[in-house]
Amino acid sequence: MLGAPKAPKGIKTPAAQWYDEQRLDHFDGANFKVWSQRYFVNDTFYTPGGPIFLMIGGEGPADAIWMVEGTWIQYAQQFGAICVMLEHRYYGESHPVPDLSLSNLRYLNSRQALADLAQFIDFFRIRMKLSNNKLITFGGSYPGSLSAWFRSKYPQYVDGADATSAPIYAQVDFREYLQVVTDALGTSGTQCVEEIRNATQTMYAWWGQPEMRPVLEQKFNLCDKIDHTNTLDLAGFFSNTAGNFENVVQYNKDNRAFEGALGTNITIDTLCEIMTDFTRGDPVQRYADVNSLTLKTYGQTCLDYTYTKMIADMKKTDWNSSAGEGGRQWMYQTCAEFGWFQSSDYAKQPFGDWFYFPVNFSFIQCMDIYEKEFNGMAIYNNVQDTNRYYGGRDIAVTKVVFPNGSIDPWHAMGVTKDISKDATAIYIEGTAHCANMYPATDQDPQQLIDARVQISKLIGQWLQD
Repeated sequence: MLGAPKAPKGIKTPAAQWYDEQRLDHFDGANFKVWSQRYFVNDTFYTPGGPIFLMIGGEGPADAIWMVEGTWIQYAQQFGAICVMLEHRYYGESHPVPDLSLSNLRYLNSRQALADLAQFIDFFRIRMKLSNNKLITFGGSYPGSLSAWFRSKYPQYVDGADATSAPIYAQVDFREYLQVVTDALGTSGTQCVEEIRNATQTMYAWWGQPEMRPVLEQKFNLCDKIDHTNTLDLAGFFSNTAGNFENVVQYNKDNRAFEGALGTNITIDTLCEIMTDFTRGDPVQRYADVNSLTLKTYGQTCLDYTYTKMIADMKKTDWNSSAGEGGRQWMYQTCAEFGWFQSSDYAKQPFGDWFYFPVNFSFIQCMDIYEKEFNGMAIYNNVQDTNRYYGGRDIAVTKVVFPNGSIDPWHAMGVTKDISKDATAIYIEGTAHCANMYPATDQDPQQLIDARVQISKLIGQWLQD
């Protein structure tokens, strides 16, 4: 996901604009309801006849900082493009419905989002008098998937697509996520992975020991006392503490500081240095030190891990609730379309045995949050339908580039080998999620530098065809 809490101070960004005639349901001709969708425009670099560059919004607020920063802005300068970013329905300030009740969520899916893009492009071309200009789409993570799918399903609308870090294969049990995380942590030394494994094994043993549970509560600064009989709380605790490592791996050394992202100075090496610093104490203490670093970085007073509190939060339907910032919406999309549940089912990962937070843990959440709407069979059917509709890894598409980083766990659901000469994969060793989209730095590895150049050349070819 691309986005940020807010743009850093002192950077001037374009004001929001609104498309007031977006259809609520593109696939029901009898539904005439419309709503206002937020978008941003930067025409600073536009030269007459230049292309339209469209940044696709994703599962969070569209951040206007992307209208003045990022690699696509360099491409816009190079090709004289007008830049526009369209916020995804149901995220940020683009609210098609009064609230996030289950009945209102039925209009939230990727197919409606693609139709939003098509209708918006029709409007934007007329408004800006750009009827014949070529159009290139950009997206990172889920918006990268949308970028590829839009080119596949609406080829008449787009002349080329950048699908960065795009998971285009839907899968229920995303056990490969922790496989990539484990391999990435191993780049800092095998001892790091072993110390994580030692810590989680001891922590699980302590969970069942009355005299040691208070020690866990104190070391990890838990918001609530442990109920050792509650297996859902256990899953929440171990998945949350594993998440301290997952998040760092996914964005390792990505240049996200410009968008106000927190924790950009914490890397794989940072965490592994803690885990292998024996002066800090036993493995559990070192694991707890990583947790303390995460809490401090994100300004959290304690680790909230209990299942009932999480479900109560996710069931809130008000746009102004914490769940309304995107968590309730994105969880719905994973249950209804994609899966991608990051489980502990990969046997060689160090964050606990398979039963600590198995894929079934996500099934239970889907059912408890959305009023039994999704059971395991329904989720499998939904994911199968998504791959059937878009093609999965056999997507039929041309003029798309698929950049992925080797450290990014999402590359396991993406395209890492050329589909054809017109659908190119760029596999960048040593980089993480959406690295090629962020502004360049002096520390960028050569493969990342080369990837940006290759993408620029492909855009140039698409614009000349």
